[in-house]
Amino acid sequence: MNEHEYLTKEKFEEFTKELVELKGVRRKEVAESLEYAKSLGDLAENAEYHEARDVQATIEDRISKLEELLKTATVVSRHDTTVVNVGSVVTVEKEGKKFIYTIVGSEESNVISNKISIKSPFGQAILSKKKGDTFSFHAPSGELTYKVVDIK
Repeated sequence: MNEHEYLTKEKFEEFTKELVELKGVRRKEVAESLEYAKSLGDLAENAEYHEARDVQATIEDRISKLEELLKTATVVSRHDTTVVNVGSVVTVEKEGKKFIYTIVGSEESNVISNKISIKSPFGQAILSKKKGDTFSFHAPSGELTYKVVDIK
């Protein structure tokens, strides 16, 4: 993982809990599945064995990713409410309509929950803006312009 990542305290704790679950319970379950599959014999044509190996690889990849992420991520707590930064809840206005978004790291982004990544075009454009500032960015639908109404 080369790029720097930001996480809220809640997301950091969620990932930590997931990592503990994967390293404990899930690894044990996969090991038991592998042992059972081996007992069926002929590993070359053993679908249960190959499935268990695939699950094991997926779990190990996720463990590796989480360990690296948790080791290097910056946990965001309190933030400045005069400029937009990671963790800011911003109210923006476009063509008379107001929208509220939370600016988060890419691991937490979720458009449905109005959590916008700082690495997205919107996130990059709004970063460091102050209340009253306007900003524009290029989206697939064309150039979009917003005004920062509030920062919390």
